[in-house]
Parts: sequence; structure tokens; C-alpha cells
Amino acid sequence: MKLFLQGAVAGYGIAIPVGAVAVLIMQTASRRGFLIGAFAGVGAASADLVYALVAVSFGAAAAEALEPVGGALKVVAAIILLAVAARGLWAVRARGVPKPTSSSPPLATYALFLGITILNPATIAYFAALVLGLDLGDSSWASKALFVAGAFLASASWQLTIAGVGVALHHALADKARVVTGIAGSLIIAGLAVYTLLS
Repeated sequence: MKLFLQGAVAGYGIAIPVGAVAVLIMQTASRRGFLIGAFAGVGAASADLVYALVAVSFGAAAAEALEPVGGALKVVAAIILLAVAARGLWAVRARGVPKPTSSSPPLATYALFLGITILNPATIAYFAALVLGLDLGDSSWASKALFVAGAFLASASWQLTIAGVGVALHHALADKARVVTGIAGSLIIAGLAVYTLLS
């Protein structure tokens, strides 16, 4: 149980800092409803699951293996985020911010957010450092599985909370305010994409 709680703390630690993916989950839920926002959030949490699993399996070696391609992954992530931001701005310009609808394919949304989040190699470095710090190397696979499960569930619960906030904000705002927040959200995502590229 201790490793499950340590995994949960690790999951919240990587999920809570507000970045481009968090803003995008909130914006997606606001525009398309909670169901699509939930698939987006679980997609992001699934990337944390993958990296936590790789970290407990291979530790620092996995982080070192990804280091040479870290720059390329940042460029790809930034391009995708810029494209998403541009699409959001175009949607607002073309027809305003629509009422939430779950017409978008949930699995496509899940795959998009899994891909965007997994392009951040810093996540595996984070989990690898934690694994080394906790000295999980000699732990049983059952113990490691508890750590990974805790990290995933914590990350997923936070991403679902973000999706819920996005839906609540949509319902609380007037139409003009939704347009303003839609534009602001897209600009924030674009800014974070540039920051990702330059950091």
C-alpha cells in the first residue's frame, strides 16, 4: 500500500503543474462536453502510465536512451500544439464557441492526447528519478505494479477534474465570454508550444 501511495504522489506531482496539455483538456471539455474531455484526460494519464511503467522496468537507462531524441520530440510536440491552437482559433473565428457536444470520436481524442503527452521525454526522466530515489530496483513486480497504478489513478483523477472544470466554466460563461476564453485558451496553448520548443 505504501508504494501505491508513493505512486499516487508521483502521479499528482507530474499532472498538477499547469501546462499545455492541461489547458487543452480544459478547452476540449468546454467545447465538446465532459465525455470527450474525459477521454482526453485519460489519454494524458495513459502517457504517465506508460512512462511510469518504463521507469520501474528500466530506470535511468530508459531516460538516457530517450535523451538523444528529446529535442526532436519537443519539436514534434510543439508543432502539434501549434496546429491545435490554430485550429481552435479558426473554429472561434468561423462559428464562435459551440455548445458542448460529444460528437467527436472519443478514441481519436484519447489517441491524440496520449500522443501529445507521450512526446514529453521529461516525464520519463521524472519517473526514473523517483524510481531511483525510492530504490524500487529490488522490489517485486507486484510492488512496482502498485506504484504504477497509483501514478496512473492519481494522474487520471486530476485530468478528469480539469475536464470537469472546463465543462463548468462553459456553462457559467455567457456566449461572448466563451469566445474570449476560447481565443485566450488557444493563445495560451500556442505560447506553451513555443515555450516547449525553446526550453
